[in-house]
Amino acid sequence: MLQVAGRLLNPLPLRAEAFEVPFDADLDQLLPQASAALRRVDGGDGVLLLTDLYGASPSNLAARVARLGTPVRRVSALNLPMLLRVMNYAELDLDQLPAVAAAGARNGVLHDDA
Repeated sequence: MLQVAGRLLNPLPLRAEAFEVPFDADLDQLLPQASAALRRVDGGDGVLLLTDLYGASPSNLAARVARLGTPVRRVSALNLPMLLRVMNYAELDLDQLPAVAAAGARNGVLHDDA
């Protein structure tokens, strides 16, 4: 998904990194790697963490990383419209981006009766 966004918006206006959490992952073992990934993308103003499913392992790991000190906001239900919307509003503050992300996700879901 990040690669697609990169091709559409080349270059990406925000630092971004995909962090894969395997289905049977030990979150304690992944925490140092996730923390390092967070530090790599933090430009000093904090990080917006986008995860697939609230309560699943990636979301739970994001919650743990958020307690390590870097300002973090988390949004779940990641889809491409959400990611593109966030990237298109890169000038906004971290506190504003979760609402933008959620709107992108909602507005990207359409019911087609055709």
